[in-house]
Amino acid sequence: MIQSLTIILNALPNLLLGAVVTLEITALSVVFGMIGGSLIGIARLSPILLLRFCTRAYVDFFRGTPLLVQIFMIYFGLPALAQSIGIPLRFDRLLAAVVALSLNSAAYIGEIVRAGIQSIEPGQAEAANSLGMSGVQTMRYIIFPQALRRMIPPLGNEFISLLKDTSLVSVIGFEELLRRGQLIVADTYRAFEIYTAVALVYLVLTLASSQFFSRLEVWMNPIKRQKASQKKLSSP
Repeated sequence: MIQSLTIILNALPNLLLGAVVTLEITALSVVFGMIGGSLIGIARLSPILLLRFCTRAYVDFFRGTPLLVQIFMIYFGLPALAQSIGIPLRFDRLLAAVVALSLNSAAYIGEIVRAGIQSIEPGQAEAANSLGMSGVQTMRYIIFPQALRRMIPPLGNEFISLLKDTSLVSVIGFEELLRRGQLIVADTYRAFEIYTAVALVYLVLTLASSQFFSRLEVWMNPIKRQKASQKKLSSP
């Protein structure tokens, strides 16, 4: 038991460095996924049939195929396709990981955005139009701020899922948390202890992320924020 704890403690600094890399990949992918997902979600509600069809096809493809396959397609498939037509193309591991995770996340976030916008009562858009606001102004000042508050819980779930899905980029040799754990196992031959430590680090990251989004949901909701303030004031 003492030996196992010693192995875990010795491996922990290296695993924490991998956890930092995992958080960096997740943050970058979420930022780009949010940008792409917001555009996709709005385009899914467009009156233009072709635009709706293209975005629906995008969402169906990235939600209907495994993320691991998408990583292979981007890191191995796209360079091979480009080289077959005479274009020299190589993907850096970090770039390939971020691109694959961002494209996948954008598909899920696009559906979250679409559902969030559709959850707002149509009467609010009609009232904004009656006040002379344009469609862009209505979306920016009336619809999207309210929809964003309702999107926080599913966006938090998507962030946590993406955080765990970063482990898949280890298959292309990128040294995030899981890959560093694999390298340590190759040196120590103590798979159970190291992978247990890896699992615990992921657990801490997901619990911290869950708490962050729970607090963000309360902060962005005036009613919940007021109740939380009253609860703090009434507590001894």
